[in-house]
Amino acid sequence: MRDNVYQELQQTIHWKNRSGVRAICSDCHVPRNWFYKRRRKIEASNEVLHKILGTIDTREKFEAHRLELATHVWATMKATDSRECRNCHAVESMDPHKQSAAAQMMPEAIKAGATCIDCHKGIAHHLPKEPAQSEEPEKK
Repeated sequence: MRDNVYQELQQTIHWKNRSGVRAICSDCHVPRNWFYKRRRKIEASNEVLHKILGTIDTREKFEAHRLELATHVWATMKATDSRECRNCHAVESMDPHKQSAAAQMMPEAIKAGATCIDCHKGIAHHLPKEPAQSEEPEKK
């Protein structure tokens, strides 16, 4: 992960921003609540196993599995109402007058059942390529 997604994180607003607050991997990927943290640690053992087995031990192999891995994380975040995002971000504390027009729509989106990850995929890591996306540039 150090050579893949960690490098991406360092290029995002979650790493360097005007407030100087920095998110690290565990802020988004490890729940704070003891019960959920233990469950996540058990789930992570499967990821460690695949690293050891060589399933995702190179950039190329990681990229081949990236969509599957991201889809799993997104589903987890959706199922928990983006719990880890809410450890740092509270809608009640946001100042809509300082937000973009799109961001000002958050309260309505939340009322409609959306959660953070529905709109913010790719906020801390590159989005995975869809299976149909070609590696070669289109010829004109």
